[in-house]
Amino acid sequence: MLLLSVVTFGIWTVVWSYQNGEELKQYARTGIGGVGYLFITFLIAPATMFLMASEVEQLYRTEGKEPPITTIWGLWFLLPIIGNIIWYVKIQRAINDFWVAHGSTVSPGL
Repeated sequence: MLLLSVVTFGIWTVVWSYQNGEELKQYARTGIGGVGYLFITFLIAPATMFLMASEVEQLYRTEGKEPPITTIWGLWFLLPIIGNIIWYVKIQRAINDFWVAHGSTVSPGL
């Protein structure tokens, strides 16, 4: 995903935000959804890091599980480049683990 973001000059980041936001909203029936993430990613990109982390955290908490990430993970945006990489890897892994626990067949990588 990170290489795709670089090659597409950040366009993949927007697509990724939309897709994950839409999936989270469809599953949980709460959240801002894909279109909301589109606007927020375009206007205030760091806010996406807090909002997405919060929604993933709530998915886990709703099922009584300890979330692997929390809203505070959004602070990784303060650390240029490496912070974004750490955040994307960690949140994608948390999302993948959640879907796998619910029967999805996501590849074990990222």
